[in-house]
Amino acid sequence: ALLKKTNAGDAQAQLTVGEAYLSGISVAQDYTAAASWLQKAADQGLAHAQYDVGTLYEAGNGLPQDDGRAAASYRKAAEQGYAPAQLHLGLLYDRGTGIPQDYAQAAGWYRKAALQNVPEAEYNLGTFYERGIAVPQDYSQAADLYRRAAEQGNASAQFNLGLLYDNGTGIEKNYAQAAAWYTKAAEQGLPRAQFNLGSMYANGQGVPVNLVQSYVWLDLAAKTWSGSRQQDAEKARDLVASHLSPA
Repeated sequence: ALLKKTNAGDAQAQLTVGEAYLSGISVAQDYTAAASWLQKAADQGLAHAQYDVGTLYEAGNGLPQDDGRAAASYRKAAEQGYAPAQLHLGLLYDRGTGIPQDYAQAAGWYRKAALQNVPEAEYNLGTFYERGIAVPQDYSQAADLYRRAAEQGNASAQFNLGLLYDNGTGIEKNYAQAAAWYTKAAEQGLPRAQFNLGSMYANGQGVPVNLVQSYVWLDLAAKTWSGSRQQDAEKARDLVASHLSPA
């Protein structure tokens, strides 16, 4: 029945079949078949399909890799209010990939997606406010956006919110809050958060002094990072180890 609808030109059915091929659920994954069906649905104006076609162009899956065409397809969906497309169009403007770099356009699309509670858009717009990119620098606004993304589990936003609390930037300095947000990000494997949390346990900032916890987090950071940051974490870890009593 579904195949009958797709052949009859039913856009929603074409999207369903295209996404089945895209995900490999219920049928063997086939990017070429996915692209064919999704393009048919996109040509009928279905925003979700237009977004999917954009992702295929961007990744070069089932369609030739073409960031310009990805941007054009994302734009069609974004202008219909489709939040994931708004985020991805913002990312392309942010990076200058497939379209000329334009931070004001990036900020505008991030804002539209952020208003629909897309955590990556909230985080990205927060970084713009923190740095004053295409918007007036506003640490308080950055903190609000980071918090919204952090509460949805975005690790980078959790870290940045922790850093604002740690430094008292845009919000009142609060080491306990900093440690709490670093913990959430550290548990998701973010080495910057692991390092800062390990340092807080060593110094008793926001948490009671706990050299074992400090060592654990600094060791994780050292194993995740590379280059000079890895060396910093190793030095901090080894310093903590030198103060641990032998078992």
